[in-house]
Amino acid sequence: MTTWVFLRGLTREARHWGDFPRRFRAAFAGELAETDILTPDLPGNGRLHDLQSPLSVTEMMASCRQQLRDQGKPPPYHLLALSLGGMVAVAWALRYPEECRAAVLLSTSLRPYSPFYQRLRPRGWPSLMRLLVARGVARERGILRLTSARAAELRQVLPAWTAYAREYPVSTLGALRQLLAAARFTAPQKPAVPLLLLAGAADRMVHPDCSRRLARAWDADFSLHPAAGHDLALDAGEWVANEVHTWLASVDARLPD
Repeated sequence: MTTWVFLRGLTREARHWGDFPRRFRAAFAGELAETDILTPDLPGNGRLHDLQSPLSVTEMMASCRQQLRDQGKPPPYHLLALSLGGMVAVAWALRYPEECRAAVLLSTSLRPYSPFYQRLRPRGWPSLMRLLVARGVARERGILRLTSARAAELRQVLPAWTAYAREYPVSTLGALRQLLAAARFTAPQKPAVPLLLLAGAADRMVHPDCSRRLARAWDADFSLHPAAGHDLALDAGEWVANEVHTWLASVDARLPD
């Protein structure tokens, strides 16, 4: 059994993975080990929307870790994490490397490797500020436009996203606390686990150079999708799954017998 833990980003929850888990499993179909995918929520989001969002990425990691233990899902894990979730994955791999077999970081950024204006691109600041106070379909439409390079053709996700927000609303204060936690998080060293960084060239929220620069600093593997936006799992889910599959095979090939 190979256990994957998928971690979403700012104000998003497990259901926002959409059909990506299915696409991911398809890339690994026919292999000997069964693929188990777990999707814990960050505190303040999704099923945990009534909890206060921590001001610390490390506290978010501790919550996800405890959720898996409560579900009877022990390590080791493979981590796949998007944006803020990528910071949670890094915190996890730094603190508990023995629990993490590998980590795939999508569209993420970290201090001190990238300047603030690349970690959150200035042209996205006005949209993000408006989204913090918006509600309903207007908010979800704005999030789709900010995070997807295919917003027009993927607008069919909006009814589901709006229903999620109605059922498990994320407060403006909670979103601000998540932003602050992300801004404050620092990773001074490379986690001692195999790492793959993926980014989209059309990311309007986080500059793809953040992932490229981090991969260079940590001597990690990196791949860039030429047309995808910030939400790689939404814009290019099959590409992500195939990149991970190919990369894991190369990692296994590099391991000593």
